[in-house]
Amino acid sequence: MDKNVARVAVSAATFHIDRPYDYLIPTELIKQAKPGIRVLVPFGRGNKSVEGVLLSVENNSSFDKLKNIVSFLDNEPVLSDEHIRLALKMSDRFFCTVYDALRIMLPKKLDFKRTPKSREIKPVNKVSIELNKEQKKTYESLLPLLENNTPEAALLYGVTGSGKTLVYMKLIDAALLLGKTAIVLVPEIALTPQMVNLFESHLGDAVAVIHSRLGAGERYNEWLRTREGKVRVVVGTRSAVFAPLENIGLIVIDEEQEHTYKSDNSPRYHAREIAKHRITHTSGLLLLASATPSVESMYNAKSEKYKLFNLRQRFNEKDMPPVILVDMKNELKSGNNSIISSVMRDELQKNMDNGEQSILFINRRGASPLVACGECGYTFKCRDCNVSMTYHISGKRLLCHYCSFSIAVPSVCPDCEGRLKFIGAGTQKIEHELMELFPEVRILRMDADTTTRKDSHDKILAAFRNKKADILLGTQMVTKGLDFENVTLVGVISADTSLYMSDYRAYERTFSLITQVVGRSGRGEKPGRAVIQTYTPNHRIISLASSQDYDTFYENEIEMRRALSCPPIRDLLTITTVGENENNVASACGIMKTMLNAYFKKDKNIRLLGPAPATISKVKNQYFYKLLINCENNKRTRETIAHVTKEFVKDKRSRGVAVYVDADDVNM
Repeated sequence: MDKNVARVAVSAATFHIDRPYDYLIPTELIKQAKPGIRVLVPFGRGNKSVEGVLLSVENNSSFDKLKNIVSFLDNEPVLSDEHIRLALKMSDRFFCTVYDALRIMLPKKLDFKRTPKSREIKPVNKVSIELNKEQKKTYESLLPLLENNTPEAALLYGVTGSGKTLVYMKLIDAALLLGKTAIVLVPEIALTPQMVNLFESHLGDAVAVIHSRLGAGERYNEWLRTREGKVRVVVGTRSAVFAPLENIGLIVIDEEQEHTYKSDNSPRYHAREIAKHRITHTSGLLLLASATPSVESMYNAKSEKYKLFNLRQRFNEKDMPPVILVDMKNELKSGNNSIISSVMRDELQKNMDNGEQSILFINRRGASPLVACGECGYTFKCRDCNVSMTYHISGKRLLCHYCSFSIAVPSVCPDCEGRLKFIGAGTQKIEHELMELFPEVRILRMDADTTTRKDSHDKILAAFRNKKADILLGTQMVTKGLDFENVTLVGVISADTSLYMSDYRAYERTFSLITQVVGRSGRGEKPGRAVIQTYTPNHRIISLASSQDYDTFYENEIEMRRALSCPPIRDLLTITTVGENENNVASACGIMKTMLNAYFKKDKNIRLLGPAPATISKVKNQYFYKLLINCENNKRTRETIAHVTKEFVKDKRSRGVAVYVDADDVNM
């Protein structure tokens, strides 16, 4: 006998029991039952009502006794068939539940009865986009990929200041003329306002903005405008890749090398992988762009999986800024114990005298990342995390940057009453020293402490653009995408910080950061320069970044990856065990290795590495151990890992220990 059966992704189903669950559709709800509608369903022995998403409507079920759907939460589908197919793919690819994948595609507060705050409609000022000869050649080469109605992927490798954004805008115009839509992703919220302003001045209210700092009403409003077809271009950070646009012709991932495109929480997806799927579905063009492409993307371009396009010259046809390398060991020998070298000090003074602006970068916030006793060696560590606490001048407190636990800094060592030493430097300490060196200096600091409020990024950058400050001092958010014509000096305070991290990407990240921040200088008519402070001026990566020599960097790096069998040569999947008891967590990771070995022992191409404590092994009283799987990330391997993970959760030895799998861990 035929039944009206709904297949539902249920929110309460954890990964090890995740599957579509069958429910009967009450007769009075049959006409309303469509894939993509949210529902309330009874789940578990207690029949507690939980949320779910209707995936499909069937006329039969393999189960005899089915529970009824309690109610529908929507009058019409809030998710398209494309999004449902994408969620099913994500469940396989990123080891998450189908519901978790669907959940991140929607605004957090989805309520069609609420009237969201209206969005200011800006007038269109559609100026013509003028391309130089090199940009025009690149655009004309990319255009056929947009027009040919087959899925395409391309890498636009353009030096800093080469005008990649103008090429995007020209391609977006072409996509709109073809009746298609477009998504532009940026890596940082700080870059969203200036990109949005650029596109809104060109396209007006046909542009929507999606990022995590929007209020619930604003985010819902942008989502709803997009879903109703009132928007043709979406600009935003990682989550904007799920925007409910139809007929997508172009997805641009700006600064595609950035780790912020990878989610650290379930589902642990990379925006690039989602973009590939969506473009495949709509037969559009995926354009990855950067002055320092990820090693993986350049490898794919060299392997002809992507088409490769180059912009070798700056848009203003000026030379790249010359770089002054400062050996900080010599500064110490000459008696300068300041974090600011004599060279940096002199160059900053020149800029202030000339009415020109400077950007300073240091990849640490706070004042001092380590506070220790100079007599007994005692260090202040977080009570709940296995990390040192950072000293913050504001409030004179020690703060954990992982869990936000803080204490007032004592006057003496709590162990021996010895004198405390404040070691290293962050943005606050640099700001303090600059104000002592230059009493009249105007400084804007841009880090996680100064950008917590809504629109704070936009306000800081607007103030700097309006020349209300001499120096913009900040962390990674000042290294990329910013374009200020009056900036003629860029300084890197400590170029060595990320070189020695225990991660095969350490050299790549260091090279990219330095190259990108140097590229912020001399983007207008005035010539620029850069000062890089380092204790290792002869280090290969420092030298290559100083000379902006990406090609040599890539050739060296890919050989190292080949020797180490690291991505993109081989894939690395990470299994992480988490719990409050370290011995149990370590033991559980070992059990996972034993179980996986039983399945993979005949496959000589798969290697298991570990288990070992994570780089940060304790956060918020939770211990983390990792097991690396060096393999080819194919469907068979993923199915085996998923099966073992589900079997492990059923094992009594797993009690008190959670386990998750990451297909591309950026925090190894």
